[in-house]
Amino acid sequence: MQIEHGETAPAGTTGDGHELSGLLVLVMALACGITVANLYYAQPLLDTLASVFGVSTGAAGLIVTFTQLGYALGLVFLVPLGDILNRRRLIVALMLSTAVALAAAALADSIGLFLAASLAIGTTSVVAMVLVPFAASLAADYKRGRVVGQIMSGLLMGILLGRAVSGLLADAAGWRAVFWFGAALMLVQAAIMWRLLPDVRNHGRMSYPALLISVLPLLREEPVLRRRIVYGATLFATFSALWTCLPFLLNEAPYHYGDAVIGAFGLIGAAGAMSASLAGRMADRGWARGATGVFIVSVLLSFGLMDVAGRVLLALIVGIALMDFGVQGAHITNQSEIYRLRPDARSRITTAYMFFFFIGAAVGSSLSAYLYQFYGWAGVCLLCMGFAGVALAFWLTEFRRHAA
Repeated sequence: MQIEHGETAPAGTTGDGHELSGLLVLVMALACGITVANLYYAQPLLDTLASVFGVSTGAAGLIVTFTQLGYALGLVFLVPLGDILNRRRLIVALMLSTAVALAAAALADSIGLFLAASLAIGTTSVVAMVLVPFAASLAADYKRGRVVGQIMSGLLMGILLGRAVSGLLADAAGWRAVFWFGAALMLVQAAIMWRLLPDVRNHGRMSYPALLISVLPLLREEPVLRRRIVYGATLFATFSALWTCLPFLLNEAPYHYGDAVIGAFGLIGAAGAMSASLAGRMADRGWARGATGVFIVSVLLSFGLMDVAGRVLLALIVGIALMDFGVQGAHITNQSEIYRLRPDARSRITTAYMFFFFIGAAVGSSLSAYLYQFYGWAGVCLLCMGFAGVALAFWLTEFRRHAA
């Protein structure tokens, strides 16, 4: 199969030659948020789904793992297409496919079918990872970090509101209503994207197998990409571990919260959304190295606090806010740095980075669900401190080499 390759739009303009407008940035940010929310609808419902399907908490945790593994598959096999296909058409096709997968989840009557739907939801929800490099390609060099931060702010708000909306809808109309709502939202969003996204044409030729293979040399040739992969994978493992096991903690003594309250805990992560724009601006000013260290330490301290005082509500809230601030700030910094490397390969760079990012998430969610069964909340926090400690140790090697 031969496909056209290479974008004609210069940096900072749309395919029609116009400046990247604030309205277009807003539209893309909203699209990222609406799409990425699909990955998190199930998280506050894990205890409910375990009861409905008659499985253990460890088996219910696999729902998160399957969604993340699906996302990793989409990153490998679908996101690179953004470097060779018309991105508007690719984005709309993926959104329509996600609507079908969400409908399948709403209809599932067994854990096996729900896991299969979760895998499909994850695979097709990579729209955000097509949109982010698209926006980076359209943005002028001097404000690329800021634009990426703005787009990612929308994505992070989608994560927060996805959990909250899920909990509220499940309490009001049952868990299946959550996935029907998500399917309808994706259909509406697909229509909006078809109408408003710029139609950027491509030129040149590259086969699909060659496109996929070309991701591997990027890992070999770009040390900044490899380093940022380590930061992203280890820190997102902590993020996924916390949000996988938090519903189990909040359902037990002394909390005994329902789905709506558990979902509302996602709103605490507004600190992460606030850090997105800040991290993008810091990267534009050349402060990425120092900012990364601050974000990593924030994550490490957050789990230390939640380990010591996880049964104290205020400490738990502060810990979650610190964790989200650190994980999301580091993620935006990582993306700002890697999108400076290869302007003609931003989708493939996204694939390389985000594949390991979500592999880290899958490892974090599966290990944490297992540990929670045997060691409780303390075991989850120690696991996450270990992940953050690896990131910090790796960051210190970068700092020492830079100082030398």
